[in-house]
Amino acid sequence: MPGLIVAAPASGSGKTLVTLGLLRAFRDRGVAVRGAKSGPDYIDPRFHEAACGAPSVNLDAWAMSPARLRALAATDDLLIVEGAMGLFDGAAGGGGSVADLAKVLGLPVVLVVDAARIGQSVAALVAGFAGFDPEVRIAGVILNRTGSERHVRMLRQALDSLDVPVLGAIPRDAALAHPSRHLGLVQAEERDDLDAFLAHAGRTVAERIDLHALEGLARPPTGGAVPPRRRPPGQRIAVARDAAFGFSYPHLLADWREAGAEIAFFSPLADETVPGADFVYLPGGYPELHAQRLSVAQTFMQSLRKASQTADVVGECGGYMVLGDGLVDAAGTRHAMAGLLRLETSFAAPRLHLGYRRARVVAGPLAGPWAAHEFHYARTLRAEGDPLLTDVSDAEGADLLDAGLRLGRVSGSFLHLIEPMDLPPAGA
Repeated sequence: MPGLIVAAPASGSGKTLVTLGLLRAFRDRGVAVRGAKSGPDYIDPRFHEAACGAPSVNLDAWAMSPARLRALAATDDLLIVEGAMGLFDGAAGGGGSVADLAKVLGLPVVLVVDAARIGQSVAALVAGFAGFDPEVRIAGVILNRTGSERHVRMLRQALDSLDVPVLGAIPRDAALAHPSRHLGLVQAEERDDLDAFLAHAGRTVAERIDLHALEGLARPPTGGAVPPRRRPPGQRIAVARDAAFGFSYPHLLADWREAGAEIAFFSPLADETVPGADFVYLPGGYPELHAQRLSVAQTFMQSLRKASQTADVVGECGGYMVLGDGLVDAAGTRHAMAGLLRLETSFAAPRLHLGYRRARVVAGPLAGPWAAHEFHYARTLRAEGDPLLTDVSDAEGADLLDAGLRLGRVSGSFLHLIEPMDLPPAGA
C-alpha cells in the first residue's frame, strides 16, 4: 500500500497535529491506515496508535539499514510517516534526516508550514524546500495555524505560481495544542482527554484538508530484502511498561517475539511482581516524576532483586536510574531505588544530554556493537563498578566517557539501544 511523509521546515510547525488528525480522519472513513515516526522518538508512535488503532514503528535513517527501514515500512495499510525536526535536519555528523528517509523509501513529502506569522513570503519558503534536493519530492503543502479567510487567500495566491498543490489550511485553535514536558510531549496514557482531542483533530483535518487529493499523492515504499532476525536476549522476557517506563522500541520487541521469545509486561508503578523470566528489561521513561511511588513499591523492588539472582536485568536511561542506589528528584529529595548498581543520579541541577551514539555492549545477552540514542537531563552523582560499554562515541565520532555499569547479571546505561551495527548504515 502507498505511503507519504509529513514533514516541516522546522520543529513546532504542527507535524504531530497533522499526522494524528490524518490518522484519525482516515480511520473514521474506514481506510486501513497506520503511522510511523522518523527518528528515535518513542512518544509520538503511541499517539499514532491511539489515533488509528494500528501499531506504529520508528524508522530511523541514522541507526537503521535500508533493508531494515524498507521491511518496517512494508504494510498492507496506508502509511503516514511523521517527520522529526526540519525536513533536512539530521545528526550533528550528518545523516538521519527526514529527507534521507524519504530517499531510502522513495516516499513523497507533504510539507506542513506554520503560517501564523507569514504572508506572501510563504512562496519563497516552499520554493526553497521544493528545490533544495531534487531527490526529495515535495508533493503538497498543508498550511497550519492560519488566521482569517483573507489570510488563507493571501497564502494560496502566493503559492499559485509553484508546482506544489495546497492540500488545505488548518486555523489557529487552542484546543489543538499538545502539552509537553522536558523530554517532549506528555505520554499518550497520561492524557485523560486523549480521545476527545484526537476526535477534534480528526474532524478538523477532515474539514480542512483534501483527504482524497492527499491520498492520491501517496506512493508505495521502495521494496527491499528483509533484514536478519536477531537471537532474543532470553526465552522468557519481562518488560516494565507504564507511565514511568514507556520508552521501548516496538521493532526490538517484535524481533524478539518473532524469534520465539515470550514477552510479558508488568507495571512497577502498580507495584506488580516481576514475572518469571530469563531477561528483565527496564526501558526508559519518567521515573523522576514517580520516584516516591517507585521507592515504596516494595513488591516490585523485592521481586526485581530476587529476579537479578537468576536472570539478566538490563535498564536503559530511566530504567538504569531505578537500578541504582538512589535518585534525587527536581526538588532535591533523594529516593531509594533498587540498589542493584552503585549509582546515584539527580535532577536537582538538570543538564541536557542529547544525541545519537555508537557503543559496544561488553557483556550480557545484548553484547555487541549498537547504534543508540541518548536523551535525558539527569546528572550522575556517583557511578562505581565495571563499565557496560566501550567505544562510546557521538554522531561526529567524538569519544564519550559515560559507559554505564554492570554488577553480576545486572547492567545498564543512559543509552537507548536502537539497532545492532552489523548491517551497513542507511543509504549504503
